[in-house]
Amino acid sequence: MSTETATPGGTVTTAPVLPASSSANTGAEPGASGAEGEAAKKKGPNPIVVIGVLAVLAVAGVLYYLYTQTYEETDDAQIEGHMDPVASRLDGSILTVHVDDNDTVKVGDPLIDLDPADNRVALEQAQAQYDQALASVSAAHPNLPITRTSNSTDISTQKAEVANAEAALAAAQHDLDSDKAKLAQAQANDRKAQGDYARYKTLFDKKEVSAADFDQYQSAAAAQSAATEAAQDEVDAAQKVIAQREAQLHEQQSKLDQSQRNGPLQLQIREADIKGDQANAEASKAALDQAQLNLVYTKIVAPVSGVVTQRSAEVGARITTGQQLMMIVEIDHLWVTANFKETQLARMHPGQKVRIHVDALKEDFDGTVESMPAATGSITSVLPPENATGNYVKVVQRLPVRIRFNGNQKDLNKLRPGMSVEPKVLLN
Repeated sequence: MSTETATPGGTVTTAPVLPASSSANTGAEPGASGAEGEAAKKKGPNPIVVIGVLAVLAVAGVLYYLYTQTYEETDDAQIEGHMDPVASRLDGSILTVHVDDNDTVKVGDPLIDLDPADNRVALEQAQAQYDQALASVSAAHPNLPITRTSNSTDISTQKAEVANAEAALAAAQHDLDSDKAKLAQAQANDRKAQGDYARYKTLFDKKEVSAADFDQYQSAAAAQSAATEAAQDEVDAAQKVIAQREAQLHEQQSKLDQSQRNGPLQLQIREADIKGDQANAEASKAALDQAQLNLVYTKIVAPVSGVVTQRSAEVGARITTGQQLMMIVEIDHLWVTANFKETQLARMHPGQKVRIHVDALKEDFDGTVESMPAATGSITSVLPPENATGNYVKVVQRLPVRIRFNGNQKDLNKLRPGMSVEPKVLLN
């Protein structure tokens, strides 16, 4: 029996519908269609499909393996940066603190003011000592030419005294020669007078000459003896004068020699005194400069640009030289220290590109391998391993690779030292 179905376009005639009992007319056994369905189910998936899936997986696996050979990555890495401690250069009391933790500062920004009263007093004292030292130098300079002139005058005077002493000695020698000549003459006259006296005494004893003649020759003999003695005395006196003149000459020569030897020494002493005064002035100038620096150091300013952290300075606190008061983190110059396994470094070298994933920001940044490590992390630790003890266990070592961030990237200013990152180095 056929059926007709009405449609908007007209009537459509479909195939006749057989009743359920018509199966007997086809000669098929009841239940045959259900058995064929179960057999189809037991037959399983199509082998072609399975082979295709396995091929796709194999290709994907090969491609993934090849991809993994193009990079090395690690999760043992973090951002690092310069953390500059700010300390006081002198003892003092904190007057003002201008910053707090997490404040951003630039180079030269005021951080802390110390009480400058003590340093001002020290500066004034150093200035006074320096002025006094300069006065000593000024007073010592004229002494050198004065000493030089005085020494020259003393030497000239001593030379004149020596010349006078030599002239006096020569005069005394001349007088001695003259006195010796007079003595010789007196001795000759005395010998003649004594001879005449002896002859006339003989004649007088024989009564051959008058007493008046004898008395005359006797007086002449006595007078010549006295004259000879006087001449001898003059010679002796002249010899003593010569000895005195020689002593005076030696004395003047000694003074001249002393002046000639001591003059340069006195000049050296004066020059040394001047140099000593100049050295004292230089030392006073250095003390003055230090006092001026100390007054400048009462105002502590930021040595670098960055963010303040670990502030411990408080108003009114008494601090000592070298005491750390805060720390400045340089956020404009950060890098990554990635601790790769030693088995990952075979193809790694400076200059390779790096993709850096920052966990905190959930962002990726571009970087470059800046330098390779000098030693493993374990060997540079406080307690390095001692394999020679016999307790050696082979462990894959890690080496810190330094990676720098490329400039001009978005959100670089949000990075902070200590953040965990996952760098992926692209091998080439």
